[in-house]
Amino acid sequence: MTYRLQADAVTLRYDQRTISTDLSVAITEGSFTVIVGPNACGKSTLLRALSRLLVPSSGTVLLDQVDIHTLAAKDVARRLGLLPQSAVAPDGITVADLVARGRYPHQSFLRQWSQADEQAVTAAMQAAQVSELSERLLQELSGGQRQRVWIAMVLAQQTPVLLLDEPTTYLDIAHQIELLELLAELNRQGRTIVAVLHDLNQACRYASHLIAMKAGAIVAQGDPARIFTEALVQEVFGVASMIIADPVSGTPLLVPLSRERAVVSGALPRQAAG
Repeated sequence: MTYRLQADAVTLRYDQRTISTDLSVAITEGSFTVIVGPNACGKSTLLRALSRLLVPSSGTVLLDQVDIHTLAAKDVARRLGLLPQSAVAPDGITVADLVARGRYPHQSFLRQWSQADEQAVTAAMQAAQVSELSERLLQELSGGQRQRVWIAMVLAQQTPVLLLDEPTTYLDIAHQIELLELLAELNRQGRTIVAVLHDLNQACRYASHLIAMKAGAIVAQGDPARIFTEALVQEVFGVASMIIADPVSGTPLLVPLSRERAVVSGALPRQAAG
């Protein structure tokens, strides 16, 4: 088994505040990993550590079996593309110019802009459905349009590993599904995908490997069909539920229960309903 990314016993902190202690995770080559958990549980912090944006206080993050912090920035950027939760662009930049920045890791003093770069940018904008916005200023776009432009920039990097922190934010349901289908297709083509998602049913439908986090720790990880249970949902999210088979995909489908139905089903004790 080949691991593209690993966090080995890492402790993650912001200033003096510890988020995770002795955290270990391994991302298998060719997997579609989705990280889920309640707000402020450490999902984005883990993704920042895997992408080299956050240096662990202890432990090691490995990219292709090498300490990621010993690699040159451009080397990392040629292997790993990141869509952060709150991306920031300069004022006055057009969509085409922003997407073109995804080709920066492939540029050098000897290798300037090429036909291959042009083709990569065109293909990325088509995949993210932003080609018709190419001459528009980013600041003029809606939140959903901007999100798709950022996705296009990451796709233009053409990296074997993609990390995406809540990529469906601001997207309507149609664009959410289109994006997840695009990521699934890239995964089938061999890309390793790691994404933070809030929609548990989407996570179970698309992930080959699910990581459930709570309070900075990994509660469970593995095939969603094996680990995504009513007990896990109760433990991680505090929600009583039924898990049924998705009638379309056959993957686990979460059906939340009202407090009354949770008591009747036995998911909550009767005194909890008061």
